[in-house]
Amino acid sequence: QVQLVESGGGLVLAGDSLTLSCAGSASYAMGWFRQSPGNEREFVASISRNGGNSYYASSVKGRFTISRDNAKNMVYLQMSSLKPVDTAVYYCAAKEEYYDQTIYTSTVSYDYWGRGTQVTVSS
Repeated sequence: QVQLVESGGGLVLAGDSLTLSCAGSASYAMGWFRQSPGNEREFVASISRNGGNSYYASSVKGRFTISRDNAKNMVYLQMSSLKPVDTAVYYCAAKEEYYDQTIYTSTVSYDYWGRGTQVTVSS
């Protein structure tokens, strides 16, 4: 079992950048999701176990970048050109996976979740 801990959230202005980190990813397929009040948890980005494959929600593509450092057991979400609509609690998720290139975009696919970190983007 893996324990995931997110960090790096905070209050920023629209247009700013922020990088989230997730500790404890080991060699799992990883994903970032977010949830704002009154809304369901939604997919943001995912990365394969070896980092060779990634996928983004259309709402963040071109602005967010997911990456990982397996030697450090870390996964990152670099967010740029942030908008007020990006305001949410961001969650890191891990999926036990045998294959190096597989990625997942659905919440039900993931086995483990962190507690989340708040990102607030002010206009």
